[in-house]
Amino acid sequence: MRNVAVTSYLKTSGSFAAYATLKKSAMLAFGVASLFSAQAVLAFDFNDVSQEAQELAQRGYTAPQSNLPGSLAGLNFQQYQQIQYKPAQSHWRSDNLRFDLGFFHEGMHYNTPVTINEVNGDDVQELKFSPDNFNYGNLDVDKSKFKDLGFAGFKINYGDNPDKKNESMVFLGASYFRVAGQNQRYGLSSRGLAVDTGLNSGEEFPRFKEFWVVKPQGDDRYLTIYALLDSPSATGAYRFILRPGQDSVVDVQSRLFLRRQVTKLGIAPLTSMYLFGPEQPSNDSNYRPAIHDSNGLQLATGDGQWLWRPLANPKRLSVDTFPANNPRGLGLLQRDHDFGDYQDVENRYELRPSAWIEPQNSWGDGQVELVQIPTPDETNDNIVSFWRPTQELPTNQPLDFNYTINWTLNESRYHTPDLGWVAQTRRARGETVQDNLVRKSDDSTLYVIDFVGPNLKSPGSNDNIQADVNAGDNGQIVRSEVTRNPAMGGYRLKLSVKANDTSKPVNMKAFLKNGDSRLTETWNYVLPANE
Repeated sequence: MRNVAVTSYLKTSGSFAAYATLKKSAMLAFGVASLFSAQAVLAFDFNDVSQEAQELAQRGYTAPQSNLPGSLAGLNFQQYQQIQYKPAQSHWRSDNLRFDLGFFHEGMHYNTPVTINEVNGDDVQELKFSPDNFNYGNLDVDKSKFKDLGFAGFKINYGDNPDKKNESMVFLGASYFRVAGQNQRYGLSSRGLAVDTGLNSGEEFPRFKEFWVVKPQGDDRYLTIYALLDSPSATGAYRFILRPGQDSVVDVQSRLFLRRQVTKLGIAPLTSMYLFGPEQPSNDSNYRPAIHDSNGLQLATGDGQWLWRPLANPKRLSVDTFPANNPRGLGLLQRDHDFGDYQDVENRYELRPSAWIEPQNSWGDGQVELVQIPTPDETNDNIVSFWRPTQELPTNQPLDFNYTINWTLNESRYHTPDLGWVAQTRRARGETVQDNLVRKSDDSTLYVIDFVGPNLKSPGSNDNIQADVNAGDNGQIVRSEVTRNPAMGGYRLKLSVKANDTSKPVNMKAFLKNGDSRLTETWNYVLPANE
């Protein structure tokens, strides 16, 4: 569990009345079809949660009220971790399904309950909280006083063996959710919506206040979850279809209703952590060469361009934007997956997945925004990315944004094979080799960028591989050199730069080409001011 460095810590969802089962007869009368032909007619679907969201938007916002007793409100993280849902009580545990559900107790900053319903054919039932279904470890608490609490969130377990299912997806806190595929560890998080991230006015955290989970049939390998989002600025209806696997996939259908114009509306937001790495080595002695859940932002624009921005832990708040009308894809990626990249036995950062987002409808004109926040340690999620519409959005009609999130350790499968990509970025002091072979600093900053990809293994016998480099108005290119990297099966660019004015940043871009033919995505990095 990490802090969110954008603002004060997360606030969880407020309760919302369970969906009335009396609606099922009306639903059946209209013959509402399932989202999948294999599924039975349901008492609840996306249109229902959309109607709930629209009606909610027409009413004034009501902030949720905490119902947390002091004995739970004062827990620290280690104490809260002692409260665990009993595996034997997992919902659907005895139904011979590939999925079952576990739940999270209120406590710490999770101080308001969410309502969780089960949709089973033509029936909708709220899942009730009971303290008897939780273990409280060594905590000195009287659980009999917790009977009027509720769930803080829930987790989805998946597997063929009812006694050895793996945790696959978690909804816990505001509109946050995490997903892990086979042999992956939880890393970065996704969110339903981001509002005013990185503004001095403060960030608003929309929250999922109610869920409806569709009970799967015996052979189903997917799970459908509906969610109702609420915030002072917007409401929303969401449908998540989780398909666990080696790469777990979540299909997201979202419909937003604005209560007011929003300065920054962040669609498909991702939240991650970057402390240090080869791109930005640690200033302190550390046996670990890198600590991060993601090391770069990848963007595929609507006009076919591919961009890679290595992440940073800046000295001050950094907000960067990238034009992206109707983007083909965007995401925060963890491109390093060797244990040696991290040397961390406990946290296993090499097993943290990337999240690659592919829009499934037209998003219109907009830009991708990358917010990077200073952090002194790895307990803070200090990286946020999202797509932001640039046109003014109507407050009197629904806004649909649909997309697929791929959680993967195999990033190359989501990259075009026609272009190479950045395998690693390394930063060091720039230097020259003197006549006596002793290296001497030349006051520049050296970047070593390795490009790999199928098209770089054999670019042609008459190849003339060069770098197209741009250091902007404030950058001076001291030297640029491209060499073959036989160890990685690609090419290495060594780029030394200086700032003309050290009080201003240097915005660098580079890609490889063979004559007039582009060979790679664009590497884009910023040398901060006063560095």
